[in-house]
Amino acid sequence: MSNLKRLKITLAISLVIFLMEVIGGLLSGSLALLSDAGHVLTDSFALALSLLAMYIAQRPSDFRATFGYQRLGVLAAAINGVTLLLVSVYVFYEAVKRFMNPVEIDVTLMGVVAVTGLLGNAVMAVILHRGHHDLNIRSAWLHIVGDLLASGGVVVSAGVIYLTGFRIADPIAGAFVGILILAGGLRVVKEALWVFLEFTPRGLDVEEISRRISSKEGILGVHDIHLWAIYHGRPAFSAHILVKDQKLSKVDSIRKEIEQMLKNDFGIEHTVLQMECVECVQNGLYCQMRME
Repeated sequence: MSNLKRLKITLAISLVIFLMEVIGGLLSGSLALLSDAGHVLTDSFALALSLLAMYIAQRPSDFRATFGYQRLGVLAAAINGVTLLLVSVYVFYEAVKRFMNPVEIDVTLMGVVAVTGLLGNAVMAVILHRGHHDLNIRSAWLHIVGDLLASGGVVVSAGVIYLTGFRIADPIAGAFVGILILAGGLRVVKEALWVFLEFTPRGLDVEEISRRISSKEGILGVHDIHLWAIYHGRPAFSAHILVKDQKLSKVDSIRKEIEQMLKNDFGIEHTVLQMECVECVQNGLYCQMRME
């Protein structure tokens, strides 16, 4: 099943769950259900945004976007993460109000709706699981997983209220949902910013790559290194390679050898190597950009 089809199916399920939990939350008076409905609404928004970004990201590179449009998926992930943070703030606010003024709750209706939502979220999590290595898909998947755990918390709180009459269990479950939403949102925003700020992709060591290149025969040094991610899971690399003064054909074979090593050992397919026989004025390992 393609990622596009997964997103379409989960979006349809998410909208059904949202309507069901809003109605159930209003009728039963449960904050846990209403807060979970708010989370599901962000799920639906996240899925729709991810779906739109995936359609646009499929466009080929052109004069406007020479690297392609895949970073739109990272942008969608960042927006999804921010919506999670905003929803968590609202849930915490409502939980505090309910702690101070507990309300009557229709536990039976609350439990039935919560169990149904739990099952629906479980189905969505399974559908999206195989594609969550993609940051765009993973941001949507984290929405779903967070709501799956939240639905479990609502089910537990409904059981506690039914058995003990302890109505504070409802805002406790709501606060639990808020913590899950906050944690997921922070994680997604951090990963998206990591790409946008062009930090070194996780799992790749610039120093190790430099040593591997320098150890090859015919190479005198490596400097002006840049390692970043065009998109989540798609690293790019550029560097100046100092070699002895020799024939261009020999230099080209060295370049190809380095590119093959970077692809096979580090998963870096996009490389730009500048071959030099004279050192740059500034030959540090990393580019030094002065701010005037």
